[in-house]
Amino acid sequence: MGHGLRHPGDLVAWRRWHESRHPLRHAVRTARSRIRKPASALVDVLEPEGEPDVLVAVEATHASVRHAVAAPLDHLDPGRTIVVAPTGWQAPPGFAGHRRRATDLAGLTTSAPPRAVLAAGHYTEIGSAAYDLAERHGATFFVAQHGALTPFAPPLPRAARLLAWSESDGDFWTEGRQDVQVSATGSQLLWTAGLVTGASAPSSTSSGSANAPSSTSSDSERLVYLGQGHAAEISRARLAHAALVTCREHGAAYRPHPSERDVTSRAVLGAYARAGITIDTSGVPLVDLDAPIVSVFSTGVLEAAARGRRAWVDFPRPPAWLGEFWERYGMHRLGTAPTPAPDQPSVEPARRIAEIVTEAAR
Repeated sequence: MGHGLRHPGDLVAWRRWHESRHPLRHAVRTARSRIRKPASALVDVLEPEGEPDVLVAVEATHASVRHAVAAPLDHLDPGRTIVVAPTGWQAPPGFAGHRRRATDLAGLTTSAPPRAVLAAGHYTEIGSAAYDLAERHGATFFVAQHGALTPFAPPLPRAARLLAWSESDGDFWTEGRQDVQVSATGSQLLWTAGLVTGASAPSSTSSGSANAPSSTSSDSERLVYLGQGHAAEISRARLAHAALVTCREHGAAYRPHPSERDVTSRAVLGAYARAGITIDTSGVPLVDLDAPIVSVFSTGVLEAAARGRRAWVDFPRPPAWLGEFWERYGMHRLGTAPTPAPDQPSVEPARRIAEIVTEAAR
């Protein structure tokens, strides 16, 4: 496989691939749409008085999007900023005085035309509506990277400005594209993780630093496998087998991803339990997890490394793209020294993103 995305500029092709990786979910959605016309999504629009010229699209409430597009709100001028977000979304204190109205995403309008729009992409409903609004008003559309990039990431919109975690991520995401401008801002997700002092930082001088904890370790030292059974990039069968092998060989506990709630996922978890693998159902937030971790390509590996925790990746016979992914992010394989903490920029990424977006709106 060559360097870059499988679908570098074709969102329709990317959606077709994504749907093919979740055929049951797509079939259910298609059947429902045939029975009744799907209603357009409702969102909240938060607007200040005056003439705002920046719009921030908060596509989802999970941590990765929150750090990418919501965190810059703390550094943007509320009087100049409109926010489009899921209904009921809790705005930062500086936006408490904004008028909030629920509206249909179809034909999204704002009180004033934005000159700059910030989003995590144009592949979600909210992101797509924000991009259409930017196109109508000739506004600059910024995409803030919210996760680690595989070749199966969605393509960037036409003439976007990418706010990438690093220059290498920017090069990867824009391979074959001449219409996208890139600024490397760093990752707010990893910046925030780095603010947490790790109690079990990797040590290059420790004789055991290159080894996973044994199955006889205490709970705080027992290896935890971050599940990715929901991932579309690798087949469910291969992901399940890899987790089973690693957990057995290293006495690791399996921590399901929050998305592993469907029938197939529950069946796999049942098989793990019957095989004697401990299923971690503690619900402890990843940021509070003291144990060393391993995964296939979870961003959680980088978050743990940023906090000074021991973290690795592991997968038998990895495809070429996965090896390239590990190399780009400096992830270390299980059995070697732990993954080092990612490099951090001199300026907080959320602040830098806000500066770039504000400058474009002038």
